[in-house]
Amino acid sequence: MCHSESSFAVWLQNIIAGLTVSFVALSLGAAFGVLSERGAFAGMLSAALIAIVTSLLGGTRVQCSGPTAPMTAITAVVVAVAYNQMATRFPELVPDHFVNIVFFLTAALLVLMGILRLGRFITLVPNVVVSGFMNGIAVLIWVDQAKELFGLGGKSAFEGPVVQNVVVALATAALAFSIPWLTRRWLPRFGSLLSGTLLSIVIMTLVSNVLRLPIEHVSLSGGLKSFGDLTGMISEQWPTMWSLPILLAALPFALQLSVLAYLDTLLTSLVVDQMTKEKTQQNRELCAQGLASAVVAALGGIAGAQATIRSVLIVKERATMRLAGVLVGVFALIEIILLQDLINLIPQAVFAGILFKVGYDVFDWRPLRLYVGEWVKDSHRLLHPFFSRHDDQKIFVTNREFLAIAGTTLVTLFWNLNMAVLLFTVLFYLHNWVFPRHRMRDLKPVTETEGMTDEA
Repeated sequence: MCHSESSFAVWLQNIIAGLTVSFVALSLGAAFGVLSERGAFAGMLSAALIAIVTSLLGGTRVQCSGPTAPMTAITAVVVAVAYNQMATRFPELVPDHFVNIVFFLTAALLVLMGILRLGRFITLVPNVVVSGFMNGIAVLIWVDQAKELFGLGGKSAFEGPVVQNVVVALATAALAFSIPWLTRRWLPRFGSLLSGTLLSIVIMTLVSNVLRLPIEHVSLSGGLKSFGDLTGMISEQWPTMWSLPILLAALPFALQLSVLAYLDTLLTSLVVDQMTKEKTQQNRELCAQGLASAVVAALGGIAGAQATIRSVLIVKERATMRLAGVLVGVFALIEIILLQDLINLIPQAVFAGILFKVGYDVFDWRPLRLYVGEWVKDSHRLLHPFFSRHDDQKIFVTNREFLAIAGTTLVTLFWNLNMAVLLFTVLFYLHNWVFPRHRMRDLKPVTETEGMTDEA
């Protein structure tokens, strides 16, 4: 009886995790769809289908894949080229079909990478670089949401009074932090089944609608009224021209997308592996990402990769089964078809608050805390900032290692994620070759994984 109850609790826990993350995946999918110029519906559909395919077939057992910011940025360029340059070069070619051809080639390249077993090369990326990558992603999340709330950096602020949007976002973040603690303290028997993220979304949605706050809400609209509509979409989006000149024109974009998907996916898998203490089958993951790209290409969607935000969130929601990631996609499809009116009640600022909390979870705090703690206790390091002793066991993160983390973070933030990883990986090995007596260590993963069964 106890075993049966325990099994039921695990299944329910994974179902709730899938449901919770589906709302975030759908919202981000819509945003990335708009950014890609293919439309919010294309992004939402892609968020659902990529999550299903990769969770079923991928090499990372607990994950959530979908459209990502780096992949979407390149997709937007492809769409612009398709409707401008390619429309002139190939007047008979439907522009959307050219975009889909690029995605099909991306899918083929990713599957080829998996077959050739190229996934193992991601392990050459040092953990200090992974830590900096995580921190850069976290800061990007915070900056992006601040821009959305205040209308900075060329972005339009959420509709409605800025103060009200900010209050809703901060209240949502506060609930996301406090609900897990409160449930563990006051409802220990049910705490593991109560999702702080989902409860935060529900509570703040109810509050904002009861108070009739004049703020912007999620707006979901698309052409999917039933699962049968997918067949018609395939016939509409399937490319009818596959000439060699078209393929050669699409290949450079496909190469860029496939390399980006490789880095985005496998770097995120390293982060998830640190959190779950498991080991991703990298080549299987690449093949699954390729198949997912082919699926969205057939439906006019947008390409994606394993998504850091959603993967960290689903782990923090205590998902333990592939079922959770699959259900993210299944629930997202159901929500697109059946729950548009209810989803439209959720304020955009609520998701901003959730993402502030996700950024906190992504950030690798432990190296910073240990470094600052040792710096305060060991003030003589000010006099020797680049030659701290590696045999001093009290110093967990040396100056050079901290500089590698900070440098990766800053380049990720101000330039490009891929360049940050490539640049500091090369610098890591070059430094150790030039300065063998002052080598940077490939630090043991320092992600804050203690208490990972607790909720985000």
